[in-house]
Amino acid sequence: MAKRRRLETPSSADLDRIEEQFRSETFERPALGRGIAPIAQVAADSAALTSAESTESRAARARTEVDAARLRTAQEQGLLIVELPLEQIDETAMIRDRLVMNDEDMQELRLSIAAHGLRLPIEVFEMEAPDGQGPRYGLISGYRRLHAVRALHELTEAEKHSRIRALIRPRTETDAAFVAMVEENEVREELSHFERGRIAVIAANQGAFANTEDAVNKLFATGSKAKRSKVRSFALIFEELGDMLRFPEALTERRGLRLSAALRNGAEAGLRQALSVRVPADAEEEWALIEPVLQALESAPREPSRGGRPRSRPEGGYGWIDDMTIRTTSGILIRRARDGKGHILRLEGSLLDDELMESLMLEIRALLEK
Repeated sequence: MAKRRRLETPSSADLDRIEEQFRSETFERPALGRGIAPIAQVAADSAALTSAESTESRAARARTEVDAARLRTAQEQGLLIVELPLEQIDETAMIRDRLVMNDEDMQELRLSIAAHGLRLPIEVFEMEAPDGQGPRYGLISGYRRLHAVRALHELTEAEKHSRIRALIRPRTETDAAFVAMVEENEVREELSHFERGRIAVIAANQGAFANTEDAVNKLFATGSKAKRSKVRSFALIFEELGDMLRFPEALTERRGLRLSAALRNGAEAGLRQALSVRVPADAEEEWALIEPVLQALESAPREPSRGGRPRSRPEGGYGWIDDMTIRTTSGILIRRARDGKGHILRLEGSLLDDELMESLMLEIRALLEK
């Protein structure tokens, strides 16, 4: 049987010796207080070993991350200007509202871009490109600027004109794209009456709006009630005679309103027949084909089924008597004058009564309000 060893209590000298040996075999740690947890001690050690340079690096990295986030946000919102090759831009992606571009204005624009560069970028949206081809972009606004830069590139073959500055807008609803296009042209170079009516009809037919009425109200929301009424009149002309008219953009407001009134009264067949007689050489010759149809309709007595007062041909005819006087088909004479305070309209005729005058006042108010 093994003999048991007798245990003895270590003396103070023994304890001092053991502690001395323990300290010599372990790393000295900074005093952080008694009872600290080991994981906390490790964290404290790591923090103590971190240098001032690492702190600056972390600050720089944080700034870079913030800048990258801002860049991504700006790109998503279409706020970054990029340079795109001309061949990647499709101006036919949307039906354009402008039919005619003035040669003199375009020449002035080309000279300005050649001398000073393109000051205002065009706006595009990214399209789905065919497989194996580069990116494609549909034009929202900047039709004239794009054509001017393309003309400069064809003329000079300069590398600087092979690309154009652009804002890539996020994919948007079709109606918003049409509104953006119309707003740009209305501000920069006002559209003709016919161009306004035409784009309203096309936008509605492409499904961007519920119907032509909805298109007019949204495309020209900032316009007056009278302006929208005129757009609807020219939209009717485009719908019923757009394929027959050769010089529709030359229609003045007065002629267009007469033409739309005739169309509302069922003159489409007669007008189409008149326009098919021959091909007019200019706008005046085309109007000469149209006007006899309008005159015949305007001089005819009103059908009782249409309501309103019956009208007959007034003595002396109707229309403009001079630059300041006009006679309506109902016989009412309207004279224009001016005094020191402003313009004066004088109305004469047996058909004028309080009810009609009140209606006229409301119509005039609608025309003058914005």
